[in-house]
Amino acid sequence: MTAEIIGTYAVAICLLVGAGFAMVGAIGLLKFNDSMTRLHAPTKVGTVGIGALLLASMIHSFTVGDGSLHELLIMSFLFVTAPISANFMAKVNIHRRACDTPPEPPRDDTWSTLNVPEADREMASPTTVQSPKA
Repeated sequence: MTAEIIGTYAVAICLLVGAGFAMVGAIGLLKFNDSMTRLHAPTKVGTVGIGALLLASMIHSFTVGDGSLHELLIMSFLFVTAPISANFMAKVNIHRRACDTPPEPPRDDTWSTLNVPEADREMASPTTVQSPKA
């Protein structure tokens, strides 16, 4: 088998995988009820699908002999902007109260700190736990 045949098979596999992921992302965008659950389909699955399609384009261009790295720039832009835009859309839904808000964190001095509650001090090793300075 030559490199051209292997490249053709790799392009075909990437196209099938990319088309499958893009189709699942489109179906998820249409089927999910809530805007927060609908947000996952294009940002997670759609990004992988478009990435596989761009990878197929790169492999094909190198197989033919006209190497192209434009797809790498497109892929990096897509992988950077998709999570950021999803985060902003989720924040808008939370601020508009269009969905259930996440629970508030506990209001004590042990949450996200190195302070250990008194009940947990006996389970922790005495060398790793430092007592809080009063």
